[in-house]
Amino acid sequence: MMESALTARDRVGVQDFVLLENYTSEAAFIENLRKRFKENLIYTYIGSVLVSVNPYKDLEIYTKNHMERYRGVNFYEVSPHIYAVSDNAYRSMRTERKDQCILISGESGAGKTEASKKILQYYAVTCPASEHVQTIKDRLLQSNPVLEAFGNAKTLRNDNSSRFGKYMDIQFDFKGAPVGGHIINYLLEKSRVVHQNHGERNFHIFYQIIEGGEEDLLRRLGLERNTQQYQYLVKGNCPKVSSISDRSDWKVVRKALTVIGFNDDEVEELLNIIASVLHLGNVQYSEEESYTHITSDIQIKYLAR
Repeated sequence: MMESALTARDRVGVQDFVLLENYTSEAAFIENLRKRFKENLIYTYIGSVLVSVNPYKDLEIYTKNHMERYRGVNFYEVSPHIYAVSDNAYRSMRTERKDQCILISGESGAGKTEASKKILQYYAVTCPASEHVQTIKDRLLQSNPVLEAFGNAKTLRNDNSSRFGKYMDIQFDFKGAPVGGHIINYLLEKSRVVHQNHGERNFHIFYQIIEGGEEDLLRRLGLERNTQQYQYLVKGNCPKVSSISDRSDWKVVRKALTVIGFNDDEVEELLNIIASVLHLGNVQYSEEESYTHITSDIQIKYLAR
C-alpha cells in the first residue's frame, strides 16, 4: 500500500509544495509542477495559496458535481482546486462575519480572467437563491462578457487577454446569498484603440459590432460589414482569428447588456460612441499652403451626428 502511494507520488508529484522534501529548490518546485501538469492536475497548493497552470484546453473539472464535491468541506480534505479557495473564503466570511478577499495574480495568459469566472460561477451555483437573488447572480455572471468585449483583446500571448485590471466586489446578505456586486476597472490600455502590434487586435467590441451587428444597426451607425475598411482595426494585420467568433460573441454581449440592466436607448448611445471611434480613425487630412484640412466629409457627418 505504502509502496503504491510512493509510486503514485513519484508520478503525479505532491499536491502541496510544503510537502516537498527539497522545498527550497526552484528546480524541485518546477519539476513538481511539470509532473502534475502532465497528469492534467493544474492546481497545486503552497499552504493556503493556490498555484494554477493554464492548460489552454477544456478540462472536465468545473461541472456542477465538482462544485458540490468542494461545497462545505475542509480545505485540505479534497484535491487542490479554485472551488476550494472560493468555498473557504465564503465560509470564512459567514463564520467570522468579516469581508474576505481572493487575490488573483499572474502574467499575461496565465488564466486570471478564467479563474475569476470560475469563482463567480461557483457562487452562482452553490449560494442560497431566491427569485431576486437569481437575478443578481445572472447579472454578476453576465458582467463578464461585457467587460471582456470592452476590455479584452487578442494579443501575441493569447486570444482573450485582459488589457485592464479589475476589482470585483460581491456583496452578500446575512443568509449568505449574493445581493449585489460592484466592479471597478483600472489601468485600461487605451493606446490599443489607435494602434496594435503586428498579430494583435483592437478590443473585441469593435469586431463584434462589425461582424455581428444587425444590418439596420450598421446602417444607423454608418458602418460597413468589413473590418478592413477601418484604420483602427487593421494596424495589427489580424482582423480575423480562427478561435474567435465575433458574430456569436456579439449576440452574447447584446443579451448580457439587457440582463445587466441597460435599456435600448443606453445601448444605442454606447454603440454610437463605439461607431464614432471607428469613424474618427478614418478621418483623412491633407496639407495645403501650410494648413491642414479634412478631406473626408462623410466621416465628419457621422461623427457630428
